Amino acid sequence: MAEDPERSRLRAALTWLVEAGADEAIGDAPTVRYRDPAPTAPPVSSAPSVGPPFPDAPPASPRRPVSEPKHAPSARLEAGRAGRDLAQAAQTLAELEEALKAFDGCPLKETATNLVFGDGNPKSRVMLVGEAPGADEDRLGKPFVGVSGQLLDRMMGWIGLDRTRFYITNVLYWRPPGNRQPTASEIAACLPFIERHIELVDPEFLVLIGGASAKTLLGRSEGIMRLRGQWFQYQSPRMPRPIPALATFHPAYLLRSPAQKREAWRDLLTLAQRLAQSD
Repeated sequence: MAEDPERSRLRAALTWLVEAGADEAIGDAPTVRYRDPAPTAPPVSSAPSVGPPFPDAPPASPRRPVSEPKHAPSARLEAGRAGRDLAQAAQTLAELEEALKAFDGCPLKETATNLVFGDGNPKSRVMLVGEAPGADEDRLGKPFVGVSGQLLDRMMGWIGLDRTRFYITNVLYWRPPGNRQPTASEIAACLPFIERHIELVDPEFLVLIGGASAKTLLGRSEGIMRLRGQWFQYQSPRMPRPIPALATFHPAYLLRSPAQKREAWRDLLTLAQRLAQSD
């Protein structure tokens, strides 16, 4: 029996929205933007009002911020202190994971389904640090398990490494809604935990996947185009020695820009050479 045309049209529209990234509801009711808005009372103040920079953009939900409020610097400092105390008290990876579960200083925790902590072999020589979980990672609670993670596994397999021979995590432990860019406050809240995470794993080499990871952990302002392929020295306050760190492209970017896979291959070759030289 043929499907009702209206039902088919609605199904196609929903499919299009999901593929475009609109995979989460952020309000209690849908917003119809082509309908004339209801009349509102004029403002009491006579001062001119200043509208948003993008008038057609939907209002941001307070639980799903895309920009920081005015009090963000002080809130960021407070969350950073609380996170640092919890993170530094952890003596094992299991304790660090429990500390993250108890930590309420990152608002992303309220909108995520699962904490995404880490995967792979924490005793391996190589530790990979990405940016943030995506939809598949949020659902399964493991980093890099979606399409980009499958590409990353193939990339690492090119140089003879699999998840028994590397360990992987992210700077952020919860998925930003709709895979949006995280705010500075969200990164600052998670920073003490990823620093402690690296200290506890104590790898021989770090691979920083994507611009957000590289800039956050290296304290750099350049984009990934300038940082990739270079070796840096990563050092955190409680580490006895610096760790050689290589920046490279995120596999999600490579899926959108396959021509850059050649450069990513060169990055991996330099990692393989460093591993061979240190055997």
